[in-house]
Amino acid sequence: MKLIIACILPMVFTLATARAADRVPLFDGKSFAGWEGNTGMVWRIEHGAFTAGALDKKQEKNDFLATTKEFGDFDLSLKWKLEGTEGFVNGGVQFRSKRIPDHHEVSGFQADLGAGLDGALYDESRRNKVLARPTRDVLEKARKPLGEWNDYRIRAQGKRIQIWLNGLQTVDYTETDDTIATKGIVAVQIHGNASSIVRYKDIAIEELSQTTPTSPR
Repeated sequence: MKLIIACILPMVFTLATARAADRVPLFDGKSFAGWEGNTGMVWRIEHGAFTAGALDKKQEKNDFLATTKEFGDFDLSLKWKLEGTEGFVNGGVQFRSKRIPDHHEVSGFQADLGAGLDGALYDESRRNKVLARPTRDVLEKARKPLGEWNDYRIRAQGKRIQIWLNGLQTVDYTETDDTIATKGIVAVQIHGNASSIVRYKDIAIEELSQTTPTSPR
């Protein structure tokens, strides 16, 4: 038995190391390299996190900071934190999305956060509805108090989309509409009509190939 364990442990370590090597940072914690948006007006970098908003001033409309690169099938991880009590205190992580020309909105899938929508999958500026959300029991176990850091993991492969909030799966959704895009930008959001602060950090992605197993490792 000891010999078997001794043989297995190096294999597990090798697989974990290989997965970590496949995941690359999308944000260096210091600059907006690889991202575009209202970096002079809305978005700033504080303590290694993309940050937007203020507690003493209302954000007038939705605003998004987006990658300059598009992604199709991927496994994305990041941390987010939300503060505020006045208005619709909310944010989100867009993916397989696109900017609407001559408009402030971004259209596509969103891993929602805040305003009771933590862990939900929303279709932003397209179908404009929640596509899937966690049960009340799952949400109560997964969510953290406002103002604490949360972990998000978003996996999109083919038509299947999965979301984990703080290690608990909240969404397992399969898209049935063949016209919905399967590739697009990643973006982070601050919602309008609120006095709030939203922060995103440790953003990293693993791009998946057609041969990558559909079940998460």
